[in-house]
Amino acid sequence: MADRTPPQRPSRFSAASTTVNGSTFLRKLRAHAPNSTQLVGLLTLLITGSILLLLAGLTVTATVLALIFFAPLIVISSPIWIPVAIFLFISVAGFLSICGFAAAVVGGLSWIYRYFRGLNPPGSDRFDYARSRIYDTASHVKDYAREYGGYLQSKVKDAAPGA
Repeated sequence: MADRTPPQRPSRFSAASTTVNGSTFLRKLRAHAPNSTQLVGLLTLLITGSILLLLAGLTVTATVLALIFFAPLIVISSPIWIPVAIFLFISVAGFLSICGFAAAVVGGLSWIYRYFRGLNPPGSDRFDYARSRIYDTASHVKDYAREYGGYLQSKVKDAAPGA
């Protein structure tokens, strides 16, 4: 057992690893080369990115040209468009607010209905825990008030024995 020697690592510059055509370099290059799936992904990324960049450039160009062309019309008709825009903004904001509040009320009423029917809606366990904590705190305060009230009543009797 003692005569075993650890295996020897070949030297970096052994004759087998350096050949005339540089096969070691080619082996390392092939080991780190991307596979076909990675190449297709990279090609897809390049094509998609270039198309999106082209579309963004066309959009910005069209917007600037439209502003240059329609600027005089916008300036002349702005006394009409500004009040109309303000009215539309307030109308749409009010409508969306009413719809949002209505959805919140319907959701709340649905939760309350399911809770009182015993269907255990989401969050009912936290609601029950909070209700029990409030009840426990109220009973502790009531007990403390009884004790403290009795203490005060005895002090009043001490101060005015005839009372």
